[in-house]
Amino acid sequence: MKVIVIGAGLGGLALANGLRGTGMDVAVYERDASPVIRGQGYRLHLGDVGIDALASVLAPERWAAFVAAAHAPKPRFVRFDPALRVLEEHDFGGRHLSVDRQELRDTLLADVERLVTYGRRLTAFQVEAGQVTACFDDGATTTGDVLVGADGVNSAVRRQYLPHARVVGTGLTQLYGRIQRESAEDLDHVFSAVTGPRHRVVGIALTRDYATFSFSARTEDLPPEPHLLRPLVAEMTHGWHPRIRRMLTEWYDVFPLELRTSVPVAPWDTTRVTLVGDAAHAMSPAAGAGANLALRDAASLAAALASGRPLIPELRSYEREMIDSGFAAVRASAANGARILGQDPLPG
Repeated sequence: MKVIVIGAGLGGLALANGLRGTGMDVAVYERDASPVIRGQGYRLHLGDVGIDALASVLAPERWAAFVAAAHAPKPRFVRFDPALRVLEEHDFGGRHLSVDRQELRDTLLADVERLVTYGRRLTAFQVEAGQVTACFDDGATTTGDVLVGADGVNSAVRRQYLPHARVVGTGLTQLYGRIQRESAEDLDHVFSAVTGPRHRVVGIALTRDYATFSFSARTEDLPPEPHLLRPLVAEMTHGWHPRIRRMLTEWYDVFPLELRTSVPVAPWDTTRVTLVGDAAHAMSPAAGAGANLALRDAASLAAALASGRPLIPELRSYEREMIDSGFAAVRASAANGARILGQDPLPG
C-alpha cells in the first residue's frame, strides 16, 4: 500500500513514524521550503493523550531521549488578576510535558526525513479506479492508495474534500514570545494566565530552556503594524503587577498569530481520502488540546492502515472517533476561549 501524506507538521510526521517498518510506501509532501521557515509558536503542552500517541509512533530509543530532555511542569492551571492574586486554580492530574515545538518536530523528523519532499504545494487530487492522484503546483503528480490531509488549518485537502467545512476567526490575536526561564521559575504550571480588563491575557509556561510569554487581545484592539505591538502591549498592561511589567521588558522573538477555529460539521462519507489534526479540527489554544489530538489522530490512523483489515471500514472507524473527539475538543476550546480570552462564539 502507498500512503501519500500532505503536510510535514506534527500530525504528518507522526503518521510517517507510525508506518515505519510496516512495509508500506509512505511519501510526505510539504508546501514550506524547510521545516523552520514559519513562526508557529514555541512551547507545546502534551498530556496523557499526546504522550501515549507519541510513545506509540516513535522508535523506543528516540522516545526515551525525547522524554529525558522534556520538562514536566506541575499539573495545574492557575489564573491570576493583574495584581497577581489567584482567581482560580485547577489540578489536572495525569502526566504532562512542556516541550519546544521545533525540538518535537526535529524528533519526529529524525527517522523519516528521507520520506519528506519540501517546497511542493498540493493544488488538487483525483480519486478514481481505487487510487488517489495528488497534483502539485510544479506540475508533478503522484498516485497512491490513500491520501492523508495533514496540512493544517489552511488544508488544501480539506478545501477540496469538504468544501462546506469552515474555518473562522476567533476574534483574537496572540503575540507569541519568550522570556528567560529564571524569570518565571515559581510559575511552573501547565499554564499560568494573567487576565486583565477587556479580555487581555498574558500567558506564561516553562520549558526546559525558556518560558513562553504570550499576550492575547481582541484583534481589533491590536494594530497590523508589527513595530507598534510591543509599545501598545506595554500601554495595555499599565498598572499591572511590576513583575509582569519586568517580564515585558525581557520579551524577545515576538510575532503575532491570528487565532482561528474549525466549525464542527457532520460526519462525511469515508473514501480513500482522510484528514488528521488541524486539517480536520483546528481549534483555539484555550484547552491546550491541538497538538495532543494531532498526535492521537496520527497514531490511530497508523494503526488502522497497518491493521491488514479492509481499508474503507478501518478508515471509517478511525474517522468516527476522530470526528467525535476532535469536534468535542473544538467546542471545549471555544467555551474556554470565550470565558478567559473573549473568543467569539462558534457559529451555529
